[in-house]
Amino acid sequence: MTRRAVSLVPRARPEPNIALINIVFLMLVFFLIAGSLAPRPDPDVTLVSLSDIATHPPSDALVLLADGTLRLNGQAVTLPDAVGQLAGQARVRLLPDRAAPAAILIETAQALRRGGAPKLVLVTQEGLK
Repeated sequence: MTRRAVSLVPRARPEPNIALINIVFLMLVFFLIAGSLAPRPDPDVTLVSLSDIATHPPSDALVLLADGTLRLNGQAVTLPDAVGQLAGQARVRLLPDRAAPAAILIETAQALRRGGAPKLVLVTQEGLK
């Protein structure tokens, strides 16, 4: 009687990404259905629009203009003066112009932090849809 050697052929493992794709697909279907089941607002109601409201920057904010100059309470100030005047406040608001150089914005923010501002808030405009 002759003996034959039995060779074990390794089985190919199933692809683990298939299960992940199935879960993501089921979540997508769930959120599509859940989003379409949300009640629609009454068609006779006109929603409030905030685009017509005039807004003004906070009066206590340090304003950084496009040319790099600073204003505090409507008066032009230098960076060291602004840091000195805002040193005791718990929160300092920095309102940069959209066209202000980024390097000056970073320099101003770092100077305010070094000057003792525990919380620095950048005031921005919310994105329009």
